[in-house]
Amino acid sequence: MMKIHGMEEAQFSPLETARALAAQFAKSAVARDQLGGTPKAERDELRKSGLLALIIPRTLGGLGASWADTLETVREFARVDSSIAQVFAFQHLMLATVRLFGTESQWQPWFRETARNNWFWGNALNPLDTRTSSQVVNGQREFHGKKSFCSGATDSDMLIASAIDAVTQQLLIAAIPTAREGIILHQDWDNIGQRQTDSGSADFEHVRVEESELLTQPGPLSTPFACLRPLIAQLIFSNIYLGIAEGALAEARQYTLKQSRVWSASLASNIQEDPYTLLHYGEFWVGLEGARLLTDRAAALLDAAWASAEQLTEQARGEVAIAVTAAKVATTKAGLDITQRMFEVTGARATTAALRLDRFWRNLRVYTLHDPVDFKLRELGDWALNQQYPTPSFYS
Repeated sequence: MMKIHGMEEAQFSPLETARALAAQFAKSAVARDQLGGTPKAERDELRKSGLLALIIPRTLGGLGASWADTLETVREFARVDSSIAQVFAFQHLMLATVRLFGTESQWQPWFRETARNNWFWGNALNPLDTRTSSQVVNGQREFHGKKSFCSGATDSDMLIASAIDAVTQQLLIAAIPTAREGIILHQDWDNIGQRQTDSGSADFEHVRVEESELLTQPGPLSTPFACLRPLIAQLIFSNIYLGIAEGALAEARQYTLKQSRVWSASLASNIQEDPYTLLHYGEFWVGLEGARLLTDRAAALLDAAWASAEQLTEQARGEVAIAVTAAKVATTKAGLDITQRMFEVTGARATTAALRLDRFWRNLRVYTLHDPVDFKLRELGDWALNQQYPTPSFYS
C-alpha cells in the first residue's frame, strides 16, 4: 500500500489531510499576504502530502478522488488562503487538460509520473494572450514570445503552454517541462489580491516543443467531453470564491463574538442579541447557503459527465454548463457581499492592518475579475428565455 506521512492508503483521508495543512497555512496567511511572492514552503508541504495526485485514478498511482471531493479540498484551502487554493486547484485543472485534450499514450504516463514524483503543474495557457507564436525551424517546432497570467508556473515541474501556429493560425497547446531551456518566468505579479499565485508573465525564447508534447488529439474544445475543460475551470473558481466567503464569515463571526461592542443606541444588552447584527448574519447565511447548494449540485453533474467520458453528449454537457454558470454567478455575488459587509458586523477596530481582514475582499475582487460575470448572466438569460446552452469556449 502507498504510504503518505506514515499512514497506510486505506487510512489516508485527503480531506483530513487538507484540513491539517489548512490549519498550518492559516498561521502564516496574513504575513504571506503582505509579503507576496511564491509560497515555496507551502507548495512543498502539498508535494509531501500526496494531494497533488488527488484526481489521478488509482490505477495510475493516484488517489482516485471525484471532482466533488477534489473541489471540497480546494474549498478547504480557500477558507484560509485562496492563493494556495488557486495553485492547488490549477494542478488538477492542468491534469484535466492533458486528459481531455490528449491521447491515452500522453496523459497516462504524465499521470503516473505526477503521482510517482509529486509533480506540480503550472499554467501558461491564457488563450486571450496571443503573443506566443509557434513555427517549425530546421525540423524542430518552437514556441516563441510572451505570456501573461501564468498562475502557479513558478516552482512547477510541468507547464501547460499555448501558442499560435504561425502558418495555420491554429491554437496549439503543449505539456512541457518547466525547466526546459528558453522558458523564463518573471516575478512580476504584485496585485492587490491573490498575491501568492505567481500569476505573472513568462518569456518563451525559441523553446523546443516535441510533437509528442502537443495536445492535438482530440485537441482543445473538439468534443463535448473535451469541452468540459472550461467548465472545470469555472467550477474551480466558484469553489474558491465560496471558500473565501466562508473563511470571511468565520473570521467575522469570531471577531464579533469576542471583540465587537454593542452600539450605544442599541436596546440589546450584548452583541449576540443586537437585531441589526443578527440581520446581517442572517443575510450572509442565506446568500452562502444558496451558493453552496448550487456549487455542490454543479460538482455532482460534473462527476456524472466526467464518468461519461467520450460518450458525453452535447445536451449533457450543456446541462453541466448551466449548473456551473449559475454557481459562478451565485458565489461571486454572495462572496463580494460578505467580504464587503463583514466590517458592518465587526466594527472600526477590525480594520486594523494587523488583521488584514480586507484580504478576503481583495482576493475575491481580483479573482472574480477573471472573466466578466455579466456575460455569465447573459448566458443564463439566453437559457432561461431561449433554452440555448452556452456556446463552448475557453470561458463557457
